Amino acid sequence: MTERGVAPARRAATALLATILLMPLLLTGCSGSKARPSRSAPRSVGAGSPSSSTSSTGYAYGSADSQRGSGSTFTDDTSKSQSSRYRDNADSIPDGPPPDISKLVEPVPKVEPLALYGNKSPYSVLGRTYTVLPSARGYVERGIASFYGSKFHGYKTSSLENYDMYSFTAASKTLPLPSYARVTNLANGKSVIVRVNDRGPFHEDRVIDLSYVAAVKIGVWPKGTGLVEVRGIDPGEPLRDLPPPPPAAPPGKLPGIYLQVGAFSDPTNAEQVAQRLRAANFAPVQVMDAEINGHTVHRVRLGPLPDVDSSDQVSDRITHMGLPRPRVAVD
Repeated sequence: MTERGVAPARRAATALLATILLMPLLLTGCSGSKARPSRSAPRSVGAGSPSSSTSSTGYAYGSADSQRGSGSTFTDDTSKSQSSRYRDNADSIPDGPPPDISKLVEPVPKVEPLALYGNKSPYSVLGRTYTVLPSARGYVERGIASFYGSKFHGYKTSSLENYDMYSFTAASKTLPLPSYARVTNLANGKSVIVRVNDRGPFHEDRVIDLSYVAAVKIGVWPKGTGLVEVRGIDPGEPLRDLPPPPPAAPPGKLPGIYLQVGAFSDPTNAEQVAQRLRAANFAPVQVMDAEINGHTVHRVRLGPLPDVDSSDQVSDRITHMGLPRPRVAVD
């Protein structure tokens, strides 16, 4: 090879070596230009996830984070189970006065197909198992109502709808999703029709969780709880065929709150539990007989108790005795 030919060959070899040395840097730069999303990354609610939006009722609301003052975009962390939010008791409501309920329209019951999600039966949450009813027809229950607000606002319900605390909705442990119910405050006689689209409340002593505006309408807000009657609605029948709601209780004569500690076929077992409660200074304690499907059942009941707070405290004490958590009855 001539001297003239050697120089170009050397230059070509040098260029090739430089390219080989730079290749890892080039590959690193390409791979770092777009981070691969984490599988557990939070998913934004709605396209674009604005920091504030307008509900179907026309009320503007911010994200739950912005309502708490952080101003960040609200996201639904789908890496967390739905039940994990029930372990956190912290909840809040929007600042300022409640919305003008007269401008909000209650849902009109209609026949709807069952949601693809939220109707698994039986299902378990926080260690307890529940069975979903086939329909809301014939369902009537009295008990303690609560409500949920900003902690769940914008999150997916169990039926994968967005929870809107400015709509008349509710959560039930056993009614099918969706379904409809009339909820009446037994203290003041006020009623509201709600569309049940979520599961809960998983506080064992509660019968229904109302949306914020539903709680405002019947007076469960601002106290936080109330004694209610929940009556399922058959959307195939006219609303006028529903029995009238219970009237408001006379002043100072609210329905009594009772705790059923157990139900036994053997009266001896029932009396033993009743004696344990009396020895622990619970009073009054009664053993009451009831006929269920042709069989006599002996129920151990405690009460009446003056209010919901007392019911919660007594239930906790009974549980600490090693007995099952009582069931709440409102008579």
